[in-house]
Amino acid sequence: MVSLWGSKNGEEHDEGDEAEQNGDDSNQQTRRSGGREPDERTRLLPPRNDGFLDPDDPAVSPYNLWTVRALRYFSVLFAIISFLWWVLLLVSIFVSPPMMHSRGSGFFDFSYTTLTLGNLLVAILFFSTPSKAMQVGSLIVAAFLLIDMIIIVAVARIRVEEGWVGISSVVWATLIALYNVLTDRVVAWGKKEEEERLTGRKESRRTVREWLAVLVEFIIMVVMIAVVILLTATLILRSRDAALAPPGKRYFVDGDKYQLHLACVGNVTYNADGKRNPTVLLEAGENPVEDTFDDWVYQAYNNGTIYRYCYYDRPGLAWSDNAPSPHSAGMTSDALSEALARAGEQSPWILVSAGVGGIYSRIFASRHVRQITGIMLIDALHEDLLHNIGQPGRGFVLWARGIISPLGYDRLFGAIVKGRKSEDRVYGRSAYQGGKYIKAKLQENLVANSLTKNEVSQARNIQSPKTPLVVVSSGINVRKDDEWERKQRDLTLITDKLISWDVVNAAPHEVWKTLEGRQILEKRLGELVRG
Repeated sequence: MVSLWGSKNGEEHDEGDEAEQNGDDSNQQTRRSGGREPDERTRLLPPRNDGFLDPDDPAVSPYNLWTVRALRYFSVLFAIISFLWWVLLLVSIFVSPPMMHSRGSGFFDFSYTTLTLGNLLVAILFFSTPSKAMQVGSLIVAAFLLIDMIIIVAVARIRVEEGWVGISSVVWATLIALYNVLTDRVVAWGKKEEEERLTGRKESRRTVREWLAVLVEFIIMVVMIAVVILLTATLILRSRDAALAPPGKRYFVDGDKYQLHLACVGNVTYNADGKRNPTVLLEAGENPVEDTFDDWVYQAYNNGTIYRYCYYDRPGLAWSDNAPSPHSAGMTSDALSEALARAGEQSPWILVSAGVGGIYSRIFASRHVRQITGIMLIDALHEDLLHNIGQPGRGFVLWARGIISPLGYDRLFGAIVKGRKSEDRVYGRSAYQGGKYIKAKLQENLVANSLTKNEVSQARNIQSPKTPLVVVSSGINVRKDDEWERKQRDLTLITDKLISWDVVNAAPHEVWKTLEGRQILEKRLGELVRG
């Protein structure tokens, strides 16, 4: 019995010792936890005693190196500079600052600056997560930008159109792409150095957040590579189109800010009284003269109906440069007057215009009243309908088209799949896809309801009532739109000497595209020439 009770007491004593020991262990664990009871956040493993930090410790960062911090500061500084330049280029599309006018569309330099700004923002957002995708992608972008820079500088016509603004933009974009490659490599080196110094080894794993960052970087760089490839391909097309020689000559106008293309067909002739026979001066409608408008006039010239004719491309169309913004119809008329004077061309003139070109011809006529011996308006736009051209929605669409026009996806598709040639892109059926054309139409839109409308209203009051007038209208448009018919009728009243108003029954807006339309146009033009 004694031994039995003794055994029991011993067991109780052992259990007490074990409980006391467990209590001490629990107290030690509590002290290690900062005096708190263990929970799900308590470390399961004891802290490292080798003097190195855990790889996930926030202190393990490439920002510990002043070189990495300096590169980030420079990246932010370059982003601010690029943003300010981007804003300036955006404003210059609508209002050209002094010394910043681009004789081209101005959309290419804006695209390069947008690409630069995007490149810098990506580098800043993922600065602490260097990756091969960023390095290789930036290197590919830099290579294509270098090719673009060479093309712009080497091709004389493109170099002139882009000017110092475009060249500076593409050089800056190339340097920033190379800078991003350098930055990413330095950050990767700094990350490795800090990991080895603070953790004892280079960290080979990535967190889920880092992998997501790398994935986003990869997607963005693929998009940027696609964009820069399209820019390069479009520049190659532009270099090919630059080799297409103009039929006439380019003349500097507006203080030598840009050039206007002017061409004349035929020799100067004189009548029996020794007076100079009138020269027909063509003003195109919505498309360049060379597209189809001059075909019927050339036929009239070959038939002997007219003696001589001249035509020009409005700023931004065909071989003419873009003018500074804003630019109204009256400014174009003044530029035409200057180009004619520089070319040595003299009056008298018979003005032949179509569509919106009627606005330009009427303003030109009002500023050269004594030099105009006849006016022919072919389904011309009335000044009361200028609001259709000046609609804000149309302006926004033109601006958006202009912004993406340097990608040239439609022109590239036309060249590769449809076999479009330089003639199509410069003045033909694909001319509307070019940045210069879009910029010209945007300028037309911006001032249609203000400057241009005031100028043509003044022109109506100044116009000589003795000037012979011919109006030819599209029968389709007249039957389809009562307002168009009323405005065509009103155009017959801009002078008191109406020779004829013809409505060509089956003719579209471009009346000369039908046989009946061509015959009537040539007949009426001959009547104006013979006086």
